Amino acid sequence: MAGDRTPNNALADVIAESGATYYALAREIRSVAAEAGQRLSTGPSAVAYWVAGGTPSGQTPFYIAEALTRRTKRRVTVAEIGLGSAVIGGVLEADPLAAIADLGRSVMQRRRDFLGAAFTAAAVGLPLAYDHEAVAATLRAAETGGSVGPTEVTTVRQLTETFRSVDERMGGGHGLTTVTAYLTDTVAPMLTARFPSATVRSEAFAAAAQLACLVGWKHHDLGREGATQRYYLLGYQLACEADPNGHAAWMMRALTHQALDLGHPRSCPELAEAALGRAAGKVDRQTEALLLVTCARAYGAGGQSARAARALLAAEDAVTDTRDPVTAYAAASGPVAATVASHMGKTLTAMKDHTAAERHYRRALAGRTPGTYQLKHGLTMANLGRSVAGQHRHEEAVGLWTRSLDFMGGVVSDRNRQAVREIQAAATRYRKRGVAGAASLNQRATELLNNQA
Repeated sequence: MAGDRTPNNALADVIAESGATYYALAREIRSVAAEAGQRLSTGPSAVAYWVAGGTPSGQTPFYIAEALTRRTKRRVTVAEIGLGSAVIGGVLEADPLAAIADLGRSVMQRRRDFLGAAFTAAAVGLPLAYDHEAVAATLRAAETGGSVGPTEVTTVRQLTETFRSVDERMGGGHGLTTVTAYLTDTVAPMLTARFPSATVRSEAFAAAAQLACLVGWKHHDLGREGATQRYYLLGYQLACEADPNGHAAWMMRALTHQALDLGHPRSCPELAEAALGRAAGKVDRQTEALLLVTCARAYGAGGQSARAARALLAAEDAVTDTRDPVTAYAAASGPVAATVASHMGKTLTAMKDHTAAERHYRRALAGRTPGTYQLKHGLTMANLGRSVAGQHRHEEAVGLWTRSLDFMGGVVSDRNRQAVREIQAAATRYRKRGVAGAASLNQRATELLNNQA
């Protein structure tokens, strides 16, 4: 009976601390759930029901905790607010190899609590306080397997690159279970082996980190941001074992970009700066350029325009230095100059400098082969269309968006779908204003969304 419920004073106290009204908190909860791919209809009456002692269903307790984390600017757990014991994901495990197994089971069993887990803003800065030495000792103690040499490591790298190239053409939803099973059933056991040298051992962990990063990226492409974050954190731990400077910095970069893409820049400058500080002078200059442009994006998203401009100039200078080969993990993302140009475009878009953003998006397009980088090509062209539209060249924007749709068919990607929805919305506005080509663009976008449903 309703009268038998015990009021949830713990939840009420944290809501009071946050200063949020029930209406504002409900809106934040819906936003967190949407990032995890779940549409909730939470309203202020639901919040009142939970405070009165009612129990939220499914993943909602985790969404409530994350919403309150963002409001209070500190880590709030489901245990603290009386709604559970622990949140899935968003932690750095003491045993990364056990984490691979747990995560793999969650993916292959399609566990909703994992696949629907929310991105956790409080976890963005976890690498800054990570105790690598304690985890390294655990991993050393696990070395009880057989013997693994360079050939096995090379095979992992080759298969990872095959998976990655398919991902670029078909989207993150293609082959996710297969890639996860390979990491879980083949690569993780390999990491418990005895290696002929410290170099081979480092290379094995580096290969595993790249594969974990790819699995995380595939989840990101599907809009499963909690799962993405968990695999990126796992990749960071594996990278620390391989190279605590350059490769670990690269995984910090991945975590930074995810937070920026989701509109949570608060911890990003500190993480991006820490990544650059680790790697500077220890990696080639082109890899350093990628870390510099990450700093620029973090500064730009945080309104620090002057610092963003300085970082952009430094990145532009570094990317021209091609004397040393690019590190394997950085090279895997495609032509470095094109990647730097794309992120420069995103930084300048955030700073509302659409003219400069256009210039860099065009460089990015010119630096990537469309067939090889179909997914990136389509999304970059959509971004170019937005920068052109921002300069009031509306008919040209319609033409660019029309061309971008040519690259978006047959790709299993939530990012693709979001881009098409944005194009459809823009085409609807333009059609009402009588912009040439807007009606046919709207029809094409609608048909593409229907085919992807």
